Amino acid sequence: MARILPIPDPATLGLAIQALRRGEAVAIPTETVYGLAADATNAAAIASIYEAKGRPRFNPLISHVSGIEMAKAHVQFSPLAEKLAEAFWPGALTLVLPLSQTSGIHPLATAGLPTAAVRMPEGFARDLIAAFGQPLAAPSANRSGRVSPTSARHVMEDLSERIGLILDGGSCRIGVESTILAVEDGGLRLLRPGGIPVEAIEEITGRPVERHASLSGETLIAPGMLVSHYAPDAKVRLNVTDVRPGEILIRFGGAPVEGEDKAVAIMDLSPSGDLREAAANLFDYFKRADASGASAIAVAPIPAHSLGEAINDRLTRAAAPRD
Repeated sequence: MARILPIPDPATLGLAIQALRRGEAVAIPTETVYGLAADATNAAAIASIYEAKGRPRFNPLISHVSGIEMAKAHVQFSPLAEKLAEAFWPGALTLVLPLSQTSGIHPLATAGLPTAAVRMPEGFARDLIAAFGQPLAAPSANRSGRVSPTSARHVMEDLSERIGLILDGGSCRIGVESTILAVEDGGLRLLRPGGIPVEAIEEITGRPVERHASLSGETLIAPGMLVSHYAPDAKVRLNVTDVRPGEILIRFGGAPVEGEDKAVAIMDLSPSGDLREAAANLFDYFKRADASGASAIAVAPIPAHSLGEAINDRLTRAAAPRD
């Protein structure tokens, strides 16, 4: 059974570092979601992440760094990539960049690809990486394909028998994973929408961001690209205009939905129509819906601009057919 240790507590940082040095995976809070962190340079440590999550090993991991100098020891930065890092790090932007010849990131973390996904998180996670002195591979701290955790309680519900340590930093500020961007040949390609809106990236760089196309026949080069992902136990029905008996309704902006009196429960991602609030609530509402025992979740339309792009991406993958 996992132990939960509070942040901030002076002893927590030291105990976490000790566990990481033993090659263990530790659940840590970030501004996006809780991550399952382990030494990105240690094959056995990375294997412990895949084992705990039940994650396919062809699905690469993000390596989290404490600063751009640590990142530059492992990946090659173009002027455009540096501009992005300067604008959005620390923060919810992951860059997929060519590996440097001297990188110590283990091929298990990159799925053997010539690129690596790197991010500099905010707050405690960044402090932990700096104190540890090596990048930490840290996918979301949940079983593979399931709803991402935004609280220590979510991690405990999903992984309590599979890991030893959960660091409790409260609820995640953003609530959806990072935006993943491939910087290649002077262009920008969106691999996963997330906590940094595409509009903000285009404003900073003055360049259009190409949306990623279908996965059919392609190699996964970043996390979050599987068609079915972020899925609750209950079936998910999107862009509903009515509610069927036995469904839980997740709506947005206080807008009523026909037949909502038949719903098992009604949850509003943001009664005021704030997409930031909606993103922060999304995964927690999925968890609550599953806990209710409802067989299906009906989700009302969500605007597609700004953080709505990331929310709709997660909803689409949650509703996708499952193997």
